[in-house]
Amino acid sequence: MVIGPNARAEQLYPGTEGVLVWVEHLVKHFSSSPGGSRDPSTIHAVDDVSFDVREGEAFGVVGESGSGKSTTARCLLRLIEPTSGDIFFEGVDVRALGAEKLRLLRARMQIVFQDPFASLNPRMRVSSIIEEPLQVHGMKSRNDRMQRVRELIDLVGLEPEHLDRYPSEFSGGQRQRIGIARALALNPRFVVLDEPVSALDVSMQAQVLNLLQDLQERLGLTYLFIAHDIALIRHVCTRLAVMYLGRVVELADRDGLFSHPLHPYTWALLSAVPIPNPAEERARPRVILGGDPPSPFNVPSGCRFHPRCPVGGKKEICATVDPQLREVVPRHWVACHFPRL
Repeated sequence: MVIGPNARAEQLYPGTEGVLVWVEHLVKHFSSSPGGSRDPSTIHAVDDVSFDVREGEAFGVVGESGSGKSTTARCLLRLIEPTSGDIFFEGVDVRALGAEKLRLLRARMQIVFQDPFASLNPRMRVSSIIEEPLQVHGMKSRNDRMQRVRELIDLVGLEPEHLDRYPSEFSGGQRQRIGIARALALNPRFVVLDEPVSALDVSMQAQVLNLLQDLQERLGLTYLFIAHDIALIRHVCTRLAVMYLGRVVELADRDGLFSHPLHPYTWALLSAVPIPNPAEERARPRVILGGDPPSPFNVPSGCRFHPRCPVGGKKEICATVDPQLREVVPRHWVACHFPRL
């Protein structure tokens, strides 16, 4: 199914063209029986999430563990099936596709997984790992496949002799480079980066991030970059969505969000980022959130953040009325009854 101009994109960014991916009212619930109970409970992993990714940009999704970031990405690629909502890629209704058409579309939308130790088959050599997508998608000539594999291994900064080795012979950073090469094998337009550096040490994080930025410029890629480290994502992404307990609570351009965050949760995330200058560190107020994140089995009424919010915890409207994402300042959207203007 091909649709016309993206109404959501026009609503968020009037006059903007070139939206590659858009997600509308995405919901993913899981049924579970915790503690062996016979009564199934519902995990509200993703609840009514909407956003757009423009062609050529790096769009960031940030939030603490359990906020629904990775589940959103997997639903977008239909690695797991959404409960409801709309997903469009290049004007194509992804949820309406059958198995064969979806397989063909996935050549243009790929993913780099978080854990480079678990995402590579330990029994396959590197050459076979990178070659496999080419075989699955119909490149019949062995010579053509191996030529493409050699191009990819060079593209990600590894050496030809690495092709005959197994994943266990590499460091974490090298394994992630192999995962990136595999994701790029089919010349995708859109790549989901699911916390691609969180399992690496700091020096390797910088190298892999520089590689990803270089590849985006050279190949014209569009990224959906998922992270829990808001300081890290600042250097990669041009727009960001902040998620909390399955919802987008703030969405803005990078500069607007970091210079003037509106949601109390975003304030708390930014206040936890270390500042190199001790004088500035002392001058900046630290926002300490009370309690633990609520369970997705038992989502709070009203605003999901209100039990931990320094403002909303005392307001009746926050405990009873669920705030909707709204544009408070130009191109800056927030789901909060009392944004910090």
